[in-house]
Amino acid sequence: MSARLPDVTVVVPVVERPGPLDKLYEEFSAPLAQAGYAYEFLFIAYPWFRHLTDALGPLRTRGEPVRLIEVGQGVGETTLLKIAAANCRSRVLVTLPAYLQTEAAVLPELVRRVQAGADLAVACRHPRVDSIVNRIQNRVLHLFVGRLAGGRLHDVACGVRAMRTELVSEIPLYGDFARFLPLLALREGQAVEEVKAEVHRGAMRGRIYSPGTYLRRLIDVLGLFFLLKFTDKPLRFFGLIGTAVAGVGMLIMVNLLIERLQGRGLADRPALLLGVLLVTLGVQSIALGLIGEMIVHLSAPHSRRYRLRRASPPARTDAA
Repeated sequence: MSARLPDVTVVVPVVERPGPLDKLYEEFSAPLAQAGYAYEFLFIAYPWFRHLTDALGPLRTRGEPVRLIEVGQGVGETTLLKIAAANCRSRVLVTLPAYLQTEAAVLPELVRRVQAGADLAVACRHPRVDSIVNRIQNRVLHLFVGRLAGGRLHDVACGVRAMRTELVSEIPLYGDFARFLPLLALREGQAVEEVKAEVHRGAMRGRIYSPGTYLRRLIDVLGLFFLLKFTDKPLRFFGLIGTAVAGVGMLIMVNLLIERLQGRGLADRPALLLGVLLVTLGVQSIALGLIGEMIVHLSAPHSRRYRLRRASPPARTDAA
């Protein structure tokens, strides 16, 4: 008789601030076992984290449902998630950071939400009782992305999530956009739910990242804003910028024209070069938006930007 397939696969990408993986497994597998789920933990890591993944050996020897995938190079968390989903043996996939964010008790509820029909269930740390530094960073992030979620998500940064395994392949993920998976899921018409979870007692200390990390995340947020708002209408984005820039340039040049008509020369006037430059940049930006519109127009027949959750059958008509 073949072994029972797991109900849940817990994927742990070992990429950022990883802690003891054996302790992570023991703590977060307990509530799944108590809830009666058949589960497996899939750790996916780089070779330079072997000093941490070696602790999984005794668990496997003991017969625990632990698997390890080791990639050969740094490929990013999004690629790790795709690799894990391709090797997932269950219909429900749970993502769990290699560091502590929420208490383990939230996992069964996340899984239940997905089994009940949600496409993605996200843990929302509430109330936030951790460091004021962490709370400020989270609030700043939501100042940028809160409107993109339409007020439906309150903790985008939390990496404790449950989803249909197929969701990873249904959503266009690349780069570092795995951290914004709930926002992309909403854009694709997926059913996303939040589940309140207590902040883990081991996650109370404040975390300060390097300036480069904050800069990369700001660039990611800007890219996400463009993708969610202007993918289907790029001319609105580039046209707005181009019109504003070209408008300023035209105002400068009109002012210079008036001065020239009043007898003032234009020689050695940096404002003239600035006006011409702004008009040129504005026209180029508008042209870029038009090219984007042409690409969207030509690809529209081959793409579907919506997802049907339910459709009523046609009404029956009696034969005459």
